[in-house]
Amino acid sequence: MKHTVKEIVLKNGARGLLIDVPGAQVMSTQFHFRAGYRFARDKSIYETAHIMEHMAFGASKRFKDAHAYEGEFTKNGAYHNAYTSDRSMVYEAECAKFEWERILDLQRSAITEPIFVEDEFQSERGNVKSELTGYLNVPDRLLWLKLSQELGEDVLTYPERLAILGDIKVSDIREHYKRTHTAGNLRFVIAGDFEGEHKRLEAMLNEWQLPEGERLPIPVDEMHSAAPFLIRRKDAPNLTFGWSMVVSRRLSDEESDAMGGLNHILTGTLRSRILGEARKRGIVYSMFSDASAYEHNSTWDFGAQANTETVGEVIDIIVTELRAILRGELDEAEIEAAKSYALGRHQMGAQTAGRINGWYAGRYFFDGKIEDFEGQPEQINAITKEAIIETARAFFHANCWTFGAYGSSDIAFIRELSSKFEPLFEQQ
Repeated sequence: MKHTVKEIVLKNGARGLLIDVPGAQVMSTQFHFRAGYRFARDKSIYETAHIMEHMAFGASKRFKDAHAYEGEFTKNGAYHNAYTSDRSMVYEAECAKFEWERILDLQRSAITEPIFVEDEFQSERGNVKSELTGYLNVPDRLLWLKLSQELGEDVLTYPERLAILGDIKVSDIREHYKRTHTAGNLRFVIAGDFEGEHKRLEAMLNEWQLPEGERLPIPVDEMHSAAPFLIRRKDAPNLTFGWSMVVSRRLSDEESDAMGGLNHILTGTLRSRILGEARKRGIVYSMFSDASAYEHNSTWDFGAQANTETVGEVIDIIVTELRAILRGELDEAEIEAAKSYALGRHQMGAQTAGRINGWYAGRYFFDGKIEDFEGQPEQINAITKEAIIETARAFFHANCWTFGAYGSSDIAFIRELSSKFEPLFEQQ
């Protein structure tokens, strides 16, 4: 869908994007604060942000409780939610075009006028406990948090979070809100067809009452290699594994694009080098590889589930194909196919106001950059073989990595699997 993007700065210092999508029948909004787990006052109350997220649409100056708010918000089919990550807390909504003013005002009430009452706190702390307990049965949830922790990220695993959940008080929620929910720490993206209502939209946003504040800095972690580990579950029928590499810098946009192309070549489809070969042999159903650029470091991750008797063969395929990449064995035809796929996915990503919102929000919330949607094809087509190979080599030059697994095996077997990766780093 065709659209135009405008950045605005509110009177209170908050910044955001207004995306006009002519013809859209839906308005999509996201309001972002750096207020995730890592911004808790200290680790003894790590889940503070999570509980606050659960209380996001509860009692306020306008509504006595969450039920009253929910009834008013959703009466015409509108949707709302909130989510929390290590760094972020985001409030999102979608509504029909005809009621965007009403919905935006309801969001203002929830975000700027919460009360955080004791009874709702007790209920939502209980709901968070139930949610976290459920994650103890999800291998990927347990594995990847432990991988991050082992590599040096200052995070807590789910068992650790559950152990301290009862120490959090409603006063901690109020303190977290006051410290993080400031105008300077707010970024937002709103997409829809405003039909000349831009001035009205900006005027409504300028009515939001938040203290000035500043954009909170992202914490810096000391990243390091770690020994392989096993989360042992004697009843697990197979082995879930993860392999993560780190470079202690942020990848450039060009490097990130190159890694996106490489990961497609390796695991993106059933014709890819690693996943395709593993599926052909009947030894893995699905797997992924992904590179992510963060403020202070970047990661390259591989993960899959496999039967214990075939997981070694899966890792052998990974090692074989990565060794070939590091030697420069990469066909231009493969690169062109990866570009073609990326171009198609890019165009498909602009079908709705919500998807357009999400495309811009990811980067804008991260570092304030406004991505060029129309220029994206040029960036994709600029991916080169040299950039792919050199960026991949950078991860192995850094030699910062770990391997972990979840299953009923033993640690000796996990160490044996991990040792298969070691020659890739030695040859660099």
